[in-house]
Amino acid sequence: MPILQVALDLVELKRAVEIARLALEGGADWIEVGTPLIKSEGMEAVRVMRKEFKGSKIVADMKTIDTGALEVEMCAKSGADVVIILSLSDDSTIGEAISAARRYGCEIMVDLINHPNPVERAKRVEELGVDYVCVHVGIDVQMTGKTPLDLLKEVVDAVNIPVAVAGGLDAEKASACVSAGAEIVIVGSNIVKSKDVKASAETIRKAIDSALALKPKRISMDEEIRMMLMQVTTPNISDAMHRAKGMEGIRPIVRGKKVVGKAVTVYTMDGDWAKTVEAIDVAGEGDVIVIKCSGDSSAVWGELATRSCMNKGISGVIIDGAVRDVDDIEKLGFPIFAKKIVPNAGDPKGFGEINVKIVCGGVEVRPGDWIVADDNGVMVIPKERAYEIAKRALEVKKHEDRIRAEIEEGKTLAEVVELYKWEKVR
Repeated sequence: MPILQVALDLVELKRAVEIARLALEGGADWIEVGTPLIKSEGMEAVRVMRKEFKGSKIVADMKTIDTGALEVEMCAKSGADVVIILSLSDDSTIGEAISAARRYGCEIMVDLINHPNPVERAKRVEELGVDYVCVHVGIDVQMTGKTPLDLLKEVVDAVNIPVAVAGGLDAEKASACVSAGAEIVIVGSNIVKSKDVKASAETIRKAIDSALALKPKRISMDEEIRMMLMQVTTPNISDAMHRAKGMEGIRPIVRGKKVVGKAVTVYTMDGDWAKTVEAIDVAGEGDVIVIKCSGDSSAVWGELATRSCMNKGISGVIIDGAVRDVDDIEKLGFPIFAKKIVPNAGDPKGFGEINVKIVCGGVEVRPGDWIVADDNGVMVIPKERAYEIAKRALEVKKHEDRIRAEIEEGKTLAEVVELYKWEKVR
C-alpha cells in the first residue's frame, strides 16, 4: 500500500501538531517536519512530533548539503526515523550521513530537487546505500507549471529502492504518481492548508489507494490558469504579487460578478466609442476588453455594446472612462467595471488603437495580460507570470482558509498567526 507522507511546511509548532493529528486521523502514515518548521523551531520540532505521535514515522526534512553525519545524528537523537538530505551534496557528505544513520538507527532519503541529472544521481546514491530517493519539484518551480510526473517514471525505472514524490500534489496527481511507481506520496499544502485537514487527507488517501487515474487530465496552460484564477480573489492575487496595487478608481457597475480573462486593450479619446465597439469583433470568447479613455466626460460604452459582448462570450469590460445605460446593464447582469457613469455618449470618430500597451487605472496593461476583477477591484497579471501568480494566489487562499477555520473555532487572528512571536526583535 502506498505511503502518504504529510509535509508540515509551517513555522508555528503548536499549529503543526494540531494539523498533524488531523492528517493522521484522515489516513496519513508519515509526518514530515518541514524545513521552514525546523528553521523556526529547531530540533524541538522533531522532539515534539516524536513525543506526540509515537506510532508514526517522523521525517526530518533537513535539506542537508554539508556536515551530513552531524545533522543526521542531531535528528536521530531527537526522534527522527528518516532524515532528508540533498542529492546536490558531495558523495562524501552522503556517505557520512548514511554511516551516522546506521549508527543511530534511522534512514536516509535523498531529495533530487534541482539536480541537473537526477536519474544518474538517483542511481549513484542508491549505490552509496541510501534508503529512499525523492523526485521533488520545489514550490517556486511548481509556479512555472512543472510537475514531478515529468521525471518520476524515469527514476522509478532506474533504481530498486523506494521512490518518493513531492511537489504540488493533489488527489488526482498523487494517484497518477502511484500509478507511475511512486511508493511514498508527499503532500503539503493541499492537506496542511486545507480548511478541513482530515477530509483532505481522506480524499488523497482514497485516491492513492485506488490509483485509478493513470494520467492527470491534460488541459492547456491557459485553461489551467483560468481555472485557478476563478478560485481566488483579487486580494489573494495582490498578496501573491507582493501587495501589488489594483486599478485606481475603477468600480463594478454590477456587483457580485467576477471577470477572468486575457486583455484585449483599447486606447480611445473621450467619448469616441468607435474603437471600443470594434474591439468586440477582435476579442474572442473568454477575453476581457480593457479601455483607456483620454477623459471621462462622455460615455464610450453602453447597453448595445454590452449585448454584443454577451453574444461573443466576452468575459467582461474594464473602462478607465465613462459608461452609460447602467440600469439596462444591471438587468443584463454583465460584468462591467468603470470609472464614471454619465448619461451622454460621444461620437464614433475612430481615433485610437486596439491591442496596444495602455495604462488603465494607473496600471500598465498589455494585450494578452490576464485580468481578474471582482467587487474588491481589478488586478492585472503580466502574461509571462500568469501561471506562477495563479499558483501563488491559490496558496494564499489555502493559507487563509486554514486560518479562517481556526478563527471559526474561537481563536483570534493574533493567536493563529502567533503575531507577537514574529514581531521584529528590537
